[in-house]
Amino acid sequence: MSRKVIITCAVTGSIHTPSMSPYLPITPEQIAEAAIGAREAGAAIVHLHARDPETGQPDQRPEAFEPFLKVIKQRSDVVINITTGGAPTMTVEERLRPATVFEPEVASLNMGSMNFGLFPILEKRNDFRFDWERAYLEGSRDRVFRNTFADISSILSTCAGNRTRFEIECYDIGHLYTLDHFVQRGLVEPPFFVQSVFGILGGIGAHPEDVMHMRRTADRLFGGKYHWSVLGAGRHQMPVALQSVLLGGHLRVGLEDSLYAGRGRLARSNAEQVALARQMVESLGLEIATPDEAREILNLKGGDKVAF
Repeated sequence: MSRKVIITCAVTGSIHTPSMSPYLPITPEQIAEAAIGAREAGAAIVHLHARDPETGQPDQRPEAFEPFLKVIKQRSDVVINITTGGAPTMTVEERLRPATVFEPEVASLNMGSMNFGLFPILEKRNDFRFDWERAYLEGSRDRVFRNTFADISSILSTCAGNRTRFEIECYDIGHLYTLDHFVQRGLVEPPFFVQSVFGILGGIGAHPEDVMHMRRTADRLFGGKYHWSVLGAGRHQMPVALQSVLLGGHLRVGLEDSLYAGRGRLARSNAEQVALARQMVESLGLEIATPDEAREILNLKGGDKVAF
C-alpha cells in the first residue's frame, strides 16, 4: 500500500490569471468538471481554490467554494483538499475560513512567510483581459505571503477538532524545520503529508540537487513518519515529479502549478496533465493510488465526515 503513488491535482490555484490560458477553470462549473475529470484520469486528491466567475480573481469566500464542493462530492469519490493559502493578497482569517466552514479531509498549509514572486510573468505577457491581472502580478515585487508561527499555530489548532489533516507545503529547507518545531510541540501528528514545492521565485529551486536536499532533510527529520510529495512549477512539473517517484514519493500536477502539457503546448485540461503523470508512474512498473487507498495511506477521516 505504501508504494502506491498518490497523484494530487491542483486544478486552478491563484498564481495564473485568466489571460494566460483559455483552459484555466474559472467558474464553479468549470472547477467542478476539472476536478471530476482529474479523478477520472487518475488523481486521488484534488486541491481546490475558488475564483470570481466573472473576472477569474481569487475568491476565498465560503460562498464561492460551496457550489463546486457539493457537485464534486456527489459525482466523485475523490479526496477534496481545500486551500488555506488562498492568495498572498488575503488575510490569514480570509484564507482559513473555507476550511473552517467545510471541515474537509485535507487542507493545505504553508510552513512559513515568504516572498512569492510572480512578476517575471510580465516579461513574457503584456495583454490582459482584466485590470486586476497586471496589478496582481506586479504587486508581487513588494508582497510577502504571510504565514507566521502564530498563524500556523492558529490554523492547526482551529482545524484540529474537525480532524482535517494537512497537505504541508514546504517551499524551502527552513520550512521543514518549522514543521519539525510544530511536531515537537505536538500540534502535528504523523503521518505527515509533506508537499515540497520547487521552482517558485522566493523558494527553493528545481535543480535535481535541490530535490535531493529536500528529500534527505525530510528523511533525517521525520524518518518513517511522513509521506513525501512534490510539485514543480511551470516547466519543472514533470521532471520534478519523475524524480519524486524514483525516490519513493508522490506527486502533484494541475493548472495551478503549470499551464503546459509539453514544451510550448498549453494543457487543454487538468486531466491531460494527470494522464501524463499516470503514464509516467505506470511506465515505471508502479501503480497509482485510488482515493480510498490515499485515505488509508494518509490516515484521513473519510469523505462522509466533511461538512458539505
